[in-house]
Amino acid sequence: MDIKSRTLEELEAEFAAWGQPAYRVGQLLQWLYVQRVTQWEAMSNLPKALLARLRAQYELKSIELIRKQGSHDTTQKFLWRLSDHSLIESVLIPANPTLYGEASDRRTLCVSTQVGCAYGCRFCASGLEGWKRNLEPEEIIEQILAVERWHQQQANQEDTTIAGGQRLISNLVIMGMGEPLANYDNLLKALKILNAPWGGGIGARKITVSTSGLAPQIRKLADEPQQFRLAISLHGATDETRGKIMPINRKYPLRELTAACEYYQQKRGRMITFEYILIAGVNDGLDQVEPLAALARRLNAKVNLIPYNAVEGLPWKRPEQNVQETFLAALEAKGIAATLRREKGHDIDAACGQLRLKTERELAAR
Repeated sequence: MDIKSRTLEELEAEFAAWGQPAYRVGQLLQWLYVQRVTQWEAMSNLPKALLARLRAQYELKSIELIRKQGSHDTTQKFLWRLSDHSLIESVLIPANPTLYGEASDRRTLCVSTQVGCAYGCRFCASGLEGWKRNLEPEEIIEQILAVERWHQQQANQEDTTIAGGQRLISNLVIMGMGEPLANYDNLLKALKILNAPWGGGIGARKITVSTSGLAPQIRKLADEPQQFRLAISLHGATDETRGKIMPINRKYPLRELTAACEYYQQKRGRMITFEYILIAGVNDGLDQVEPLAALARRLNAKVNLIPYNAVEGLPWKRPEQNVQETFLAALEAKGIAATLRREKGHDIDAACGQLRLKTERELAAR
């Protein structure tokens, strides 16, 4: 087991059983989540005997950066190699500049939860090579720590001072490779550690969990004590449209998905976000606006319109800019809170799974 999959309470119980003073747990956690070390030897204030016991009991894994693409808008895409040589992706997205033009200090990391995906959305690169496995809690956590290590290294190379342990990432969106709620237990353990003040220290309301529509798990998430936000990868506001591109809609049609979202809102009282990828000729027609608006109004949801990022080997295309703008205006005219994502990484294969798929195919061709 990796040490980063253990909670404070689990470590406190173990250290007590080992006869270690309680403050040693705090020292260990500082090394893991503030200093973000990758070697036991770096934990210089822990006794050698304790380090030997930890080394014998636990692994201290880190993920390896094997490829990175940076966009003109400063979006950064990371391709990581795990210990079993599987590949996953994370995307670091800066906020848009503030109203008066200053750079925003809010940075969002889009995190993966599975190697591949079993849900087969027709437009998505993540599932083209099938599902391989769930990520362990520490592999989810490591994506945040590894990006922050990369940021620290960049600062060191540029001779820029960063305070020790300073948090780069302020927001998380769990909508990278895989279906997050299909890896429910590992995801929730990772998020609780990332949320905890002794761990990642990222506020629950700054963590958004996205799902393609697993209705039972949405209800389960609603019953959790943490105030995590919920996003629905909707992409179609009628069963006919959604069913063409999202096989999950056969198991959990909009009626069941809507009921689960209503339960979430009753328990949470939080606004839901609909992620709606605009695909030319599929779901970008004005006939889709009214059912989308009706669903958003019913659930008090805001709509995030995302122009499709083309995937090699798939036939789908993004609509022209004027079509995107017209769709947005029609939604807003119906009183729906909606945004249209401007360019964020279209030039760096930013859609989920694209960089991984490209790299795996290049490696296979060698």
